Amino acid sequence: MHKSINNLNIIKEQILEEQKKLNNENKPPKIIAVSKTFSIEKIEPLLEFGHIHFGENKVQEALNKWSNVKSHNQNIKLHLVGKLQTNKTKNAIKIFEYIHSLDSIKLAKEISKEQKKINKKPKIFIQVNIGNEPQKSGINKNEIFDFYKSCKEFDLDIIGLMCLPPINADPDKFFSEMKFINDKLNLNELSMGMSDDYLTALKYSATFLRIGTKIFGKRN
Repeated sequence: MHKSINNLNIIKEQILEEQKKLNNENKPPKIIAVSKTFSIEKIEPLLEFGHIHFGENKVQEALNKWSNVKSHNQNIKLHLVGKLQTNKTKNAIKIFEYIHSLDSIKLAKEISKEQKKINKKPKIFIQVNIGNEPQKSGINKNEIFDFYKSCKEFDLDIIGLMCLPPINADPDKFFSEMKFINDKLNLNELSMGMSDDYLTALKYSATFLRIGTKIFGKRN
């Protein structure tokens, strides 16, 4: 069995075990295999295995890498997990089913405009700057309710919130806050948990995990 498939199966088993421990009877979260920087050859074993959720950081890389593959496989769901610049919005909507990084009103307006043009509504996560870090994108948690209201006025399909907790800090506190805000907004999906902290994210009802290194190995 290919190493990436083996890694994915181990992660799925860990998730089921952790859910048992937590008495969590929800469906296991969806695993986004974050394939940024990896060639399609490296990704192919997972495609053949039937995995459908993949994450990319850059719009151009996704277009180059996935356009052909997606034309042969309608089931693939591509997730933009990196920052989206407004001038790349049009192409992002073409290739991605999910956008995890809505972080400004300017971008919300642009997505609204472009999705009308091609009649395709991506599923969107609002990125929350949960650690209030100046170097990170995302909406301040105190402004999230007003921001969400604006997004609904722009006819965006907001399905949940996303965060990147501060590095070297205990993620529990931040994931717990994210769950609290997500519940308050009555949203069903929650994008949080990466290679280092996905088991912690399970405690707080994460529904999408963004896992790269643990599946594909270290990036060059």
